Amino acid sequence: MHTCGYLHMWGAMILSWLLACNSTSTEPLVLAGSSTIRPVVEVIAEAFEAQHPELRIEVQGGGSGVGVASIRSGLAQVGMVSRSLAPDETELQTHTIAYDGIALIVHRDNPTEGTTRPEVVAIYTGELRSWPHGGAITGVNKEEGRSTRELFARHFGLEGRFRSDLVVIGPNGQAIATVAADPAAIAYVSIGSALGAVADGVEVKLLSLDGIEPTVGAVASGRYPLSRELNLVTTSEPSGAAADFIAFVRSPEGQRLVAAENFVPIADAAAP
Repeated sequence: MHTCGYLHMWGAMILSWLLACNSTSTEPLVLAGSSTIRPVVEVIAEAFEAQHPELRIEVQGGGSGVGVASIRSGLAQVGMVSRSLAPDETELQTHTIAYDGIALIVHRDNPTEGTTRPEVVAIYTGELRSWPHGGAITGVNKEEGRSTRELFARHFGLEGRFRSDLVVIGPNGQAIATVAADPAAIAYVSIGSALGAVADGVEVKLLSLDGIEPTVGAVASGRYPLSRELNLVTTSEPSGAAADFIAFVRSPEGQRLVAAENFVPIADAAAP
């Protein structure tokens, strides 16, 4: 009788252990791609997980190109792409979550306050190599596969024209850190990322472009000349956790978090 009781007790314990393991072994919802979108998605993912403790969300970077490749290969359920879809990506489904712009940034001690389209082209092609106040310009470029680079190059007509001695970096944070460490440097990054860095006391500043300040308001109104949509991308109509998370990002609560990260909520933006 005692043996039977022990067997029942151990059986119940093993069953409870198996159920507990099963409840915590749910496959995560994986998002991958744009380093511009990643920080705000990580913030929103925390809020979403707090409301859905049974779900786990894993957010990976790598750039917009990686986001597209990851959902096509099945390594991620949702891609993060900080641009419109390319002609060879039109089979994918986009879910716009915010709008952003691309700003030129320099060190906070650089006396330059603004730049123009011709000056940007001259700097990045090598025609202009010195600052008006003196000293060589350290040009910082994004690596290939980053949508920020693609949009910047397209806007300024720089495809195939970048000078060969540019410092090449990856995510926005790396570009911001590079400029903060070099008073002669200039780089281009997400406006949202740059504004966040300035608010955190990082020694960089944003330059006006053709007389227009790179602000959230200028992006929202459509006045800033270098703006873009921020998208979550799927291979088909999302379902399950992916659909729930995308809906949360686009909900009023998710959009408040978007605004808090210095991006333009979808309801506030004029079509860029």
